[in-house]
Amino acid sequence: VNQSSVTEFILVGLSSLPEHQMFLFVLFTFSYMAALAGNLLIVLTITTSTSLHTPMYFLLINLSLINVLSISVSIPKMLHNLLEHKKTIAFLGCIAQIYLFTWTLGSEALVLAAMAFDRYAAVCHPLHYTIIMRREVCVGLISGIWIAGAINSAVNTGFVLQLSFSCSNVINHFFCELPPVLKLSCSDTSLNETLAFLADTVFGMGSCVVTLTSYYFILRTIFKIRSTEGKKKAFSTCSSHLIVVILYYSTAIYTYIHPSSAYSPDRDKVITVLYSVITPTLNPIIYSLRNKEVKKALRKLIRRLWLYQSE
Repeated sequence: VNQSSVTEFILVGLSSLPEHQMFLFVLFTFSYMAALAGNLLIVLTITTSTSLHTPMYFLLINLSLINVLSISVSIPKMLHNLLEHKKTIAFLGCIAQIYLFTWTLGSEALVLAAMAFDRYAAVCHPLHYTIIMRREVCVGLISGIWIAGAINSAVNTGFVLQLSFSCSNVINHFFCELPPVLKLSCSDTSLNETLAFLADTVFGMGSCVVTLTSYYFILRTIFKIRSTEGKKKAFSTCSSHLIVVILYYSTAIYTYIHPSSAYSPDRDKVITVLYSVITPTLNPIIYSLRNKEVKKALRKLIRRLWLYQSE
C-alpha cells in the first residue's frame, strides 16, 4: 500500500461559506433524525405486527435497514465537520466510508429488484405466490444480496488501497464516496474506474432490467383485469415501490455511470444528497402513507406504546 504520505483527507463539504454551515447543520440533523425514526419505525411496525409477516414486508425491513446504514455512513461525520473548522477525516475512516456506502448502494439496488420480482409474483402468479416466495427463497435471496453487496464493495475498496494520494488530500465532497476519491489519486485509476463501471452495470443496470421487466408483466396483467376496483387494488400494491425505484435509479445511475470527463463536483454533490439523504428519508414516508396495511399496523403500534406509557 503506497498511501504512506496521506494520513487524512480534507472534506470540502456541501458549501464552504460560513453563513451556510448552521443552516446545513440544522437541515441535515433534521433529515437524519427523520430518516432514522421513519426507517426504524417501519422495522418495528413490521416485526411486531403478525399480519405484515409476508415476503413483501420482509424485503421492506431489509430496505429500511440498508437506508439506516447508508445514511449513518455519511451524515454523522458530515454534521461533526459542519461544527468544526477543520473538516478532516482519517485515511482509514475514509476507506470505511467508501466500503460501507458502496455496500449499501449495491445492496439497495438488488433489494429494489427483489421487491419488483415479489410484486410480479403476487400480481401475475397469485396462486403460486406462496410457493415462489416461500421462506427459504426469501432468506436465501436476502442473504445473497447482502453478501454480493459486501463482496463487490470489498473488491472496489481493496483496489482503492493500491492507489497513491500524495498529490492532493482535498476531497470536493461531503463524505468519501468512490468517484470523488478516485479523482484525487495521482496513480492510474483506469482499473478502478473499469471495476466501478462493471459493478454499476451488474448491480445498477442488472437490477434495473429485473425491475423494468417485472413491471412490464405487472402492467400487462393489470390492464387485463376487467374491474376498475381490481385494477386499482393491484396497482396500489406496486405504486409506492415504483416511486422509490424511480427516485433511486434516476440519481444513483447518473452519478456512477456518467463519464469522468463530465464530472462536475457541485452538481454531483447535489445528486448524491438526493440518493444518500433524501431517498432514505422519503422511503418510509412513501411506504407508510401509500399503504393501508402499514398504516393500520402503525396505528396499532402507536396505540400500544401510548397505553404502555400511560400505565
